[in-house]
Amino acid sequence: MSKVNKLLHHWLLKSVSEKAFAWLEHKQAQISSGAAERVFFTAFSAVPRYLGKQDLQLTFQDLEAAEDVIPGWYPGNWSVDQAGRTLLLLALPHDDAQGYVRSLDQVFSTADMGELVALYQSLPLLPHSELHRQRAAEGIRSNMSNVFQAIALRNPYPANYLDNAAWNQMVLKAVFVGSPLHLIWGLDRRANPELAKMLADYAHERWAAKRSVTPELWRPVGRFADSAIVTDLEKVLANGDTAEQEAAALACAESPLPQAQALLSRYPDLQSSIQQGNLTWNNFSRK
Repeated sequence: MSKVNKLLHHWLLKSVSEKAFAWLEHKQAQISSGAAERVFFTAFSAVPRYLGKQDLQLTFQDLEAAEDVIPGWYPGNWSVDQAGRTLLLLALPHDDAQGYVRSLDQVFSTADMGELVALYQSLPLLPHSELHRQRAAEGIRSNMSNVFQAIALRNPYPANYLDNAAWNQMVLKAVFVGSPLHLIWGLDRRANPELAKMLADYAHERWAAKRSVTPELWRPVGRFADSAIVTDLEKVLANGDTAEQEAAALACAESPLPQAQALLSRYPDLQSSIQQGNLTWNNFSRK
């Protein structure tokens, strides 16, 4: 049994009844031994009826164990039915990669919203990770917020497998729909010049409409700021509220441009707070 399977089993064993757990184990055994696909589809749909929908009862140590197995995996907001459905997905025979993907395509095509959330949450755990890129990109385009968040937030799959075009679209959509950017795993690592320009352009659109922008928008921008973006940061530092000023200062601190450093030096309190480690993106996001 894989480490992921062991963790999910352990968590479900302490979160559901013995009868429910026995039903799930029986279905896993049937599916893994090559039962007809209808057995999988029927069981996948029936999981909430047998296991319920309550949250997994996870400790800090459980979350650390998940992170150790797959960096970025955060099941802290998972329910028992989501964990159970993931175990059924992992039970599907997968020696034939194309056959496995065809089975996934079939369940994705008929899934309701709750099932889609479980499916997208499970992507970083499934075999043949590289073959699920198109499926992840479809999740990003979803107009169902729960489905979008399942792939975009606390999910390592996008950062590890999406190309820049799909990744940038996901981050921009997260800004647009108001999702917290600090919950996007790999945000700093995957920052890139094209994304920086897209976010700056979006900020201009919001300002033109007399609307505000989330201060987190500047987090992936600083390292790739050009002179025009530094001018935008100057505007934010001059006119923004405290959170906006702090975000702009952090972006300036990450920029290699002399003009960005000169701009930051005009705000010595913010500059000092950053230099002393009191103001970072991590503690900024926790406020």
